Amino acid sequence: MTLKPRSFLYSVDPATSVATITLNRPERLNALTFEVYTELRDSFRALDTEPGVRAIIITGAGRAFCTGGDVEDIIGALFSRDAAGLLEFTRLTGDLILSIRQCRRPVVAALNGTVAGAGAVIAAASDIRIAVESAKIAFLFSRVGLTGADMGAAWLLPRIVGMAHASEILMLGDFISAERAAQIGLYNRVVPGDRLLAEATEVAARLARGPSASLGITKQALNEEASMDLVAAIEWEAQVQARCMQHPDFREAYEAFRAKREPRFE
Repeated sequence: MTLKPRSFLYSVDPATSVATITLNRPERLNALTFEVYTELRDSFRALDTEPGVRAIIITGAGRAFCTGGDVEDIIGALFSRDAAGLLEFTRLTGDLILSIRQCRRPVVAALNGTVAGAGAVIAAASDIRIAVESAKIAFLFSRVGLTGADMGAAWLLPRIVGMAHASEILMLGDFISAERAAQIGLYNRVVPGDRLLAEATEVAARLARGPSASLGITKQALNEEASMDLVAAIEWEAQVQARCMQHPDFREAYEAFRAKREPRFE
């Protein structure tokens, strides 16, 4: 394990190659500090190529997943910053989301409780969201006089739930229940609290057993094809699929099928 963050917990299960990030400020409902933002960004960048890691879980300690920026550590401090200092901060928060989306390892968000503000965008940036029944979620920015388009939320959310739902969620800033979030596709699954980590681990382990190279390309496609027309998207997919057909994982899947066994991907 080469990553040694100070502001949250980090572990890797060598049996499954699943890394787990646990936000660990339960007394502050895992609100983010400048340090947490920076270490999360740097960690996801490193996890893109971290040996022994093939999938990632992000979760929280206590009764909340993440409630956004810490009012005491961040919000108050922002009022003393000039325009350049404020832009430095908003770019940092956006870079965290980019680091999650650009990390080629699949990211599973295990939402153990309240999800709000920046925590909601972190969840949206993850590839799969599994939540407990108490995991209400809100993109609160418009409630505090800010644009709902923060940290990439206005790019991510319409692609998950559609424009109509995204407009309501980002403009009103209201909390919605886990049940409602699942109904509109924001959550992939809602499970009992005592099943959350087991369910997330099962999904992450399955992804970790999959073909990492092609899963990384699939994530890249989901990022990039949103800005392409159909002709460009089909050509892009033709190019990358032809390259995947030259990868040893494609041969391994074929040999495993013939031998009636599970494939062992690189």
